[in-house]
Amino acid sequence: MKLGWRWIIGGLLFASTVINYIDRQTLSVLGPHLKTEFQWSNQDFALIVIAFRVAYAVMQTVSGRFVDRLGTRKGLTLAVAWYSCAAMLTSFASGLASFCGFRFLLGAGEAANWPAATKAVGEWFPRRERGLAVALFDSGSSIGAAVAPALVLFLIGHFGDWRWAFVLTGCLGFLWLIAWRRYYHPPETHPYVSEAERRMILDDHAAEEATEAAPEKDAPPPSYGVLLSLRQTWGSIASRALTDPVWFMIADWFAIYLSTKGFDLAQTAAGFWVPFLAADLGNFAGGGLSGALIARGWSVGRARRFAIVAGGAGVLALIPAAFSSSLVPLMACFAVATFSYGVLTTNANVLPADLFRGRAVATVAGLSGTGAGIGTIGSTFLIGLVADRFSFTPILVVASVIPLLAALLVLVLVRNTPESGRGLVRVI
Repeated sequence: MKLGWRWIIGGLLFASTVINYIDRQTLSVLGPHLKTEFQWSNQDFALIVIAFRVAYAVMQTVSGRFVDRLGTRKGLTLAVAWYSCAAMLTSFASGLASFCGFRFLLGAGEAANWPAATKAVGEWFPRRERGLAVALFDSGSSIGAAVAPALVLFLIGHFGDWRWAFVLTGCLGFLWLIAWRRYYHPPETHPYVSEAERRMILDDHAAEEATEAAPEKDAPPPSYGVLLSLRQTWGSIASRALTDPVWFMIADWFAIYLSTKGFDLAQTAAGFWVPFLAADLGNFAGGGLSGALIARGWSVGRARRFAIVAGGAGVLALIPAAFSSSLVPLMACFAVATFSYGVLTTNANVLPADLFRGRAVATVAGLSGTGAGIGTIGSTFLIGLVADRFSFTPILVVASVIPLLAALLVLVLVRNTPESGRGLVRVI
């Protein structure tokens, strides 16, 4: 069976996410070495991490508007070129201030990846396939995080200098740009896509627009004020702002949590990636679930909401993990929780493409990303505070409940209302 061009486009988006995460994880892998060389404290290293996250949070909103104005092809081209240069320039860092500056630049560029990828999914995929398409590019985050340690350690072993790790991982983005510039075009004008696939995509787009007022073809993206006046925008923001911190709690603190339980690295090395593999499987399961429900006649909105609520409920598995003292049951609980998180987040990430017309998709995705960034920065501070003063138990209990709260907010906010006919919000 011939692979449709839309899935080749999906593969390009997946590759961009893998590279995105390799670039950001390079510092984490080099962290112990850099702390020794520059005599940093943990607080010093935290400042570098926060510099990235502040830029990433703010620029999600800015880059979303940027991509909506320039278009997906040009917008992501400039973003990847920017953050690849920033990654390579980090090799010139000579102290705390310069590392903070280069990481800030990296975060500012990487912020465009998710809004642009979400917009590309909206352009290229029919509604029933968008969940799987988002799962494909979103899974690149776990793959990139898994690949980075082996790749960076190989580069250090081969070249003998940590600076080469930043240079060579930064080069990956420029290699990716060669394929992106050659093969990414909107389906309407793509030179290689078959007429049958083009017609299938465009017919689905036409069906989305059929019951609503026709959009103004050349109109600029709507203002932030207009978007923030819509409950659907807030539903999309809530779905990310309340759930992304749970993922980064696991990604950033999992090893430390295991150590507080008395497990050393040698004991946990074989199973350390279980939660991350489970999250990837959950991404595809979530996309497949909502797609299958749509194919069976469910409305897009009902299918997405069902998957989001089911995923939110599954994250409650973190509660028994908080009280488990045996490694295998603990890993199993984390795997269930991250699998469920993958189901939830895949469907949450596709909401902007489902809910909004093309001239607003990346802007809303960017606003959602900024909400996620703010939530993650705040939760990171609170995790350190609570873990030092008490333990990880209350952290895991709260983290298990918050995704279900996010799912309930989506049920309330992401539904059809009178403003859905205004030519901006779609009826789903």
